[in-house]
Amino acid sequence: MGMTTSSRATTELGTPIPVRRLPRYGFHRHTEQLNGRLAMLGFIALVAVEAKLGHGLLIW
Repeated sequence: MGMTTSSRATTELGTPIPVRRLPRYGFHRHTEQLNGRLAMLGFIALVAVEAKLGHGLLIW
């Protein structure tokens, strides 16, 4: 069997293997991790501000 120059991968029998592409928008593992990490940083910042002020921010 000769080597093919197509960009698609094939099995030994010549069956094409589908290539999965990531969608451009929506829920993804990396965006959900980033969102969670930013939420944790925001919560820690809120706790630090409340500790510095001595009261909660919702009192204003």
